[in-house]
Amino acid sequence: MAVNYETLIEHLITPLVIHPEDVGVKVLSEDDSLITVQVLVNEEDLGRVIGKNGRIANAIRTIAHASAARNHKRITIQIDAF
Repeated sequence: MAVNYETLIEHLITPLVIHPEDVGVKVLSEDDSLITVQVLVNEEDLGRVIGKNGRIANAIRTIAHASAARNHKRITIQIDAF
């Protein structure tokens, strides 16, 4: 079963931010074993997505990692602001 990682991560991040229209999720690269995803949010929302001591970002990465592991892949998520 193919997982759309863009949609998964976007659905996890959108409820957290003040400016949901500015959330952008893009798969930068995908090969047999590694998927790289870039998340762009409004600068005001960066702290909300990362969370205190990175706890929210780690939780998002854990959910994405569990989803990717079911397909025998690894995933990395880069969170940036514009």
